[in-house]
Formats: sequence, C-alpha cells, structure tokens
Amino acid sequence: MTQKVEKVMTIIRPAMQADGGDIYLRNVDEESGVVTVELAGACGDCPMSEMDLKLGVERILIDRVPGVSEVVNIGAAAEATPAPEATYELKGFGG
Repeated sequence: MTQKVEKVMTIIRPAMQADGGDIYLRNVDEESGVVTVELAGACGDCPMSEMDLKLGVERILIDRVPGVSEVVNIGAAAEATPAPEATYELKGFGG
C-alpha cells in the first residue's frame, strides 16, 4: 500500500508546489488505512489547507489506493496542541 500511496503523491505534489507549498508522506498505517502527511511552505500556513487536504488529497488517495481510509496532517496535530500557560510577574503594580 505504501508504494501505491507514494506513486499517487507524485501526481498530487506538483499541484501543491505550483501554489508555493509542498506535501510530504510521513507514514502509512496499513492496518487502519490512515495516511499521515506533512504540509509545508505556503500549504502549511494556508487557512484552506485542511479543506484542500480532505477534499483533494484524501479524496484522490481513497479513490486510487485501496485500503486508505483517511489522510491526516501532522502539522495540524501540532497546531491543535495548546501551549502551556505562561505566568508573568508585573513589577511596580503594588502587591
């Protein structure tokens, strides 16, 4: 399955690169069918990237590679992790 995903990614990649971005295959879980990718460049910062990923990349991979069930962006997982809260000490304001 991984080789088939890689082959389809070579078809998808030029479209992403034409818009100043890129997509990298990071993992294929053959048991669950989940393909993990990383969006980079303009695609990594674009607010439309998640829609492009689901309606474009995921749809194409599901159509062309038997067994693919979902495509996830590892960058989106990192963005969803909240940053630890910071504590600031204000000097000169009483107390």
